[in-house]
Amino acid sequence: MIFKSTKTNVKIIRMLVVLVVIAPNTQAQKQMIIPAFLKKGDTIAILATARKNIVDNLKPSIDLVQSWGLNVVVGNTIGLDNNQLAGTDTERATDFQKMLDNPNIKAIWCARGGYGTVRMIDKVDFSNFKSNPKWVIGFSDVTVLHSHLNKLGVQTIHGMMPVNVEKATPAVKESFRKALFGETIDYKVPFDSENRLGTAKGELIGGNLSILYSLMGSASQVDCKGKILFIEDLDEYLYHVDRMMMSLKRCGCFEDLEGLIVGSMTKMKDNEIPWGKNANQIVTDITKDYKFPIVFDFPAGHIHDNRTLIFGNQVLLEVKQKETSVTFE
Repeated sequence: MIFKSTKTNVKIIRMLVVLVVIAPNTQAQKQMIIPAFLKKGDTIAILATARKNIVDNLKPSIDLVQSWGLNVVVGNTIGLDNNQLAGTDTERATDFQKMLDNPNIKAIWCARGGYGTVRMIDKVDFSNFKSNPKWVIGFSDVTVLHSHLNKLGVQTIHGMMPVNVEKATPAVKESFRKALFGETIDYKVPFDSENRLGTAKGELIGGNLSILYSLMGSASQVDCKGKILFIEDLDEYLYHVDRMMMSLKRCGCFEDLEGLIVGSMTKMKDNEIPWGKNANQIVTDITKDYKFPIVFDFPAGHIHDNRTLIFGNQVLLEVKQKETSVTFE
């Protein structure tokens, strides 16, 4: 095809060049919404989105946050008993919605994990949440909320839950306090021979591996492109870990991943015929064709030393010979 250099065509070309130059890269320029950090006098709501919490075990967590000058409201789902769950799906969604829409509640702290958050997530209306965001806190099954809210562009806190406070280490409690009040978080982790050295920078995402796997193909599926992924898990068969990691690989999660942080892989199980690799070795094997840095045994997950992470925050991951550092911007 012969293109004639008329004045009109030259004008069109110039317009197209301008559009190409100024058109925003939505992935690169995406700015996550940061909920307001807490201050003394603010109120946290404790509720249940998954497994029931029918015993009187919240005093240590209430005492802790009150010692920081915060107030606590206990949701209607605490004490509800519906087999394994804290009430029906509608009751859990209604309680969560109530706290989500209450302007006096500055953070929602999920009491425990287990299973059930995915059963209520689609009953929650997040239409006002982006303009009135607040911190949503928890780990394990709360990964459903982390991943869903990340897709909505809002940061969340991956950290200990009220049922874990009594056994949490002082370092965990302090990291939790710093995250709530907007203080600087950074971690130094001892060298692990299984690490893959390197430096990466990107938005931190992730959570419980089993939950991330279960969300694939849904509106809450994690987006790994250009990100640093954190994973952890509990009480899984090793071949299940292999299956889940293979699924992430086949869905393209590792193609444009910047870095991988592997937390605690706690109480892993094997079959009568051994799988032949432990959890860390499975991760190494399935990611061997990629160059992104990996740190293993990061102190977060189903352990007493469950350090707080802020999902949606930009982090610098430096995996070196002597130690690994994870620095939050």
